[in-house]
Amino acid sequence: MEQENWLQSNFYKGKRVLVTGHTGFKGTWLCRILLQLGAQVTGYALMPPPFLSLFEISAVSDKINSIEGDVRDFARLKEVFEQVQPEIVFHLAAQPLVRRSYEAPVETYETNVMGTVHVCECVRLFPCVKSFLNVTTDKVYENKEWAWGYRENEPLDGYDPYSNSKSCSELVTHSYINSFFRDMDTAVSTARAGNVIGGGDFADNRIIPDCIRAAGKKEPVVIRNPHSTRPYQHVLEPLFVYLTIAAMQAMDKRYAGFYNVGPDDRDCVSTGELADLFCESWGEGMSWVNRYDGGPHEANFLKLDCSKLKAVFGWKPVWDVRTAVEKTVEWSKAWMNGNDMELIMEKQILEYRDEREKEY
Repeated sequence: MEQENWLQSNFYKGKRVLVTGHTGFKGTWLCRILLQLGAQVTGYALMPPPFLSLFEISAVSDKINSIEGDVRDFARLKEVFEQVQPEIVFHLAAQPLVRRSYEAPVETYETNVMGTVHVCECVRLFPCVKSFLNVTTDKVYENKEWAWGYRENEPLDGYDPYSNSKSCSELVTHSYINSFFRDMDTAVSTARAGNVIGGGDFADNRIIPDCIRAAGKKEPVVIRNPHSTRPYQHVLEPLFVYLTIAAMQAMDKRYAGFYNVGPDDRDCVSTGELADLFCESWGEGMSWVNRYDGGPHEANFLKLDCSKLKAVFGWKPVWDVRTAVEKTVEWSKAWMNGNDMELIMEKQILEYRDEREKEY
């Protein structure tokens, strides 16, 4: 079955879908796509901060069943599964920042490890779930700073508390698959995604949000490490991969597995190159300065080998890193100008879908 059939066949229309971490950057965009696809969406997450929240800006909260809760609270999470009876589960709830993980390692491990245990256990207890996807990160691998991309069978061992906790999240999922899910009518996968950019990411200590904040103040962007290299992709790229994996494995359990999700090699660029693309796209004389701040360890070079994803699903990226930056700048300028961001998000999703359908 070709990987785009789920989209053409309206697979998600009417499906009961639960998204943990739905108030975050990726979670909000995912909910917006699912609404477009006709799903019955329930979100379970901590409420976002009262300022600069994509969840509030996007008006998603008015259109889904949004439940406030913490994945560390197993009893509460179990109640939500009982109430919603989800058919598809996307687990995005996490403490997602490397620097924050150095400041709050216990919170990071509690959220990213025990949160995953709680979600896996609920999936085990509720046979209504036919497809479950745990979203982790490209940072789960033991990073040897080599020039080629990591494959899904490479050793897992993240360095910092964030990366390591996500490695543990992978291992928790693997154990549940081996111990329980293989004998159940539930397909389970993990997706290890690279760095994503897009409109509405307001997180601290991330390169594009830092660029946008500097642009708003008409100041040069401060870059901590212009030589660190990462795979960058627009947020819609991995989200449509997640939707593909969850749909395809629901229809055929043989599609379940562990998948790297990243751009082509050409879009594995340095922080300095990404900042150059941003300044070029933004215009208005934007520039950046190199100012290393002596912060905690972060990997200098990291790249994924996404051959498996391409071979299994015939997947290929649609928007390259330059387009991803341009779409992010378009969103950000529209937001700063007071435009209707619900319409802007709908427009960008439709543009992406149209381009993807042309590719297939």
